[in-house]
Amino acid sequence: MRGVLVAFAALTGAAGVSTMVHAQQVGIVTRYSAELDAVVAPDAQIEKLAEGFTWSEGPMWVRQGGYLLFTDVPENVMYRWSPDKGAEIFLRPSGFTGPDTRGLREPGANGLFPDAPGTILVANAGNRTVDRLDLRTKEKATLATSYNGKRFNSPNDLTRTRNGTIYFTDPPYSLEGINDSPLKELELNGVYRLEPDGEVTLLDDQVSFPNGIGLSPDERTLYVASSDPARPIWMAYSLNERGEVTGRRVFADASDLMGEGVHGLPDGLKVSAEGYVFATAPGGVVIFAPDGSRLGRIETGTAVANCAFGDDGYTLYLTSGSFLARIRTRVRGLDFPAQSPTR
Repeated sequence: MRGVLVAFAALTGAAGVSTMVHAQQVGIVTRYSAELDAVVAPDAQIEKLAEGFTWSEGPMWVRQGGYLLFTDVPENVMYRWSPDKGAEIFLRPSGFTGPDTRGLREPGANGLFPDAPGTILVANAGNRTVDRLDLRTKEKATLATSYNGKRFNSPNDLTRTRNGTIYFTDPPYSLEGINDSPLKELELNGVYRLEPDGEVTLLDDQVSFPNGIGLSPDERTLYVASSDPARPIWMAYSLNERGEVTGRRVFADASDLMGEGVHGLPDGLKVSAEGYVFATAPGGVVIFAPDGSRLGRIETGTAVANCAFGDDGYTLYLTSGSFLARIRTRVRGLDFPAQSPTR
């Protein structure tokens, strides 16, 4: 362990949440291929930064402010983590704002993604909408609520192209009973495209539990995770210049990683500027080469819900169940400027 683990109750108003004064080393990195050394250094360490969350999710780095936002979906809270202040509440409620949460399994917001400076996109699972959040006023603008006149199930995660087109997933995870919820209006669980003019297009209704989503650097491949324990896979969709699907294939399969004592499923994912896919999976975050071959796995010892690049683009933040962690990488996140790592 590097340094001394000291935890103090963060001044967040959230009982049980604590921030590490000195990061605690946790977990291991398992190597499947020598190519991983070009992606994650052999001596890279996983550091625990804060803990005490019910289910941390949806991390997103705010470059203009130098801080991380992430959600605790069951608790309906959005947190802000910064190196100087640790974890503190940024927005509560983060998702559903009504007085009656009956019928909602998880009322909070889930995935977050950068938008124009000063705003972010929110997969508002509890409110069953796709929103834009103003970071200064903390006011939300609803971008999409339904498909064919029927309310979404619970938008889970989202990504955005450079021209403003949004892709998002809509499983029923925030509804009590999930697929059997009486609140579920759509028969399908979908993968969607949301145009800047508000038009919603269904891209696929054959993924049983669509979850994490991301784009390749050239925006011609869309990756979607399926959190189905009976078929834990990632799909890859070929896109034309208009963002329309022209082909679909299984990118990778995690069935062989499942097993007793193994935590997690395909969930959130992020893509590096070099095209490597960092996908939460059984046992941690699996790192795939662009061709779908496995290079390694970042293992925190518990299920990892999602991940996001931050800092100078060479840090991968991990929302790992009850805690927040990070690890340095040798590849940078998309939309971060090309530069040498700062540390």
